[in-house]
Amino acid sequence: MLTELAAELLGRCTFPPKGERLACAVSGGADSLALLALAVAAGCEATAYHVDHGIRPGSAGEAEVVRAGAERLGARFVGLRVEVAPGPNLEARARRARFDALPPDVATGHTADDQAETVLLNLLRGAGADGLSGMRAGRRHPILGLRRLETERLAHSLGLEVVNDPSNQDPSYRRNRVRQELVPLLADVAGRDVVTVIVRQAELIADEVALLDDLAAGIDATSAAELANAPIALARRAVRAWWKYQSAGLYPPDAATVERVLAVARGEVAACEVPGGRRLRRSHGRLVLEA
Repeated sequence: MLTELAAELLGRCTFPPKGERLACAVSGGADSLALLALAVAAGCEATAYHVDHGIRPGSAGEAEVVRAGAERLGARFVGLRVEVAPGPNLEARARRARFDALPPDVATGHTADDQAETVLLNLLRGAGADGLSGMRAGRRHPILGLRRLETERLAHSLGLEVVNDPSNQDPSYRRNRVRQELVPLLADVAGRDVVTVIVRQAELIADEVALLDDLAAGIDATSAAELANAPIALARRAVRAWWKYQSAGLYPPDAATVERVLAVARGEVAACEVPGGRRLRRSHGRLVLEA
């Protein structure tokens, strides 16, 4: 459905080539419906994947909204359902359950506004350069160059019914406070649209992160001497990359863990405890992980 507006927005998107299959995560909100509409306009064989976690009244009706929207746009529809037990961190666990149910290469409807919010949230958590670089535009995030107002305008122009998630107004969620309070305050202080500023900074940091990753790849993180003699920024990055490989991404190391590993590499201590109930020690100049 290549309307004039869709054609204009596609120029700032990063969809795969025409004819390729693309799984799209579609909640029924304006962003995800715009994602689906633009995927179809780009010539992709798009499928809308909707996951109903059943934690909100009327969630079954949301699935019907997505199904109807997919049919209207000429896309396929797959409805999934997951069970999320009541308890603490319900929203976070529901989000994880949704993504576990979706295809691993699913595209999401994150926009530039989401990018700015993510960078600010990561800053508040004390994240390093990786967190401040935000999400990467590409197949997984094809509409990251668009603004939320633009996705809303597109969904409205196509006559699509949009699901409004009431949890997006709940101030008990930090992201909502960042969106509704922090971003407007920063814009007022700066006297300009800070979303574009933050997004641009994230892009610059992402380029620098990629360079650091390339340089750190040349360091053998199991060699105590190489770690001890490397510039500290590269040594830390080499440890993180090695740890991610060793733990299959299950236990990302925090800053304190990385520093303990480097202390072992420098010979300051003989061994240290690391996440996952494991122990790291130095033996004949090599770092060894033990269960």
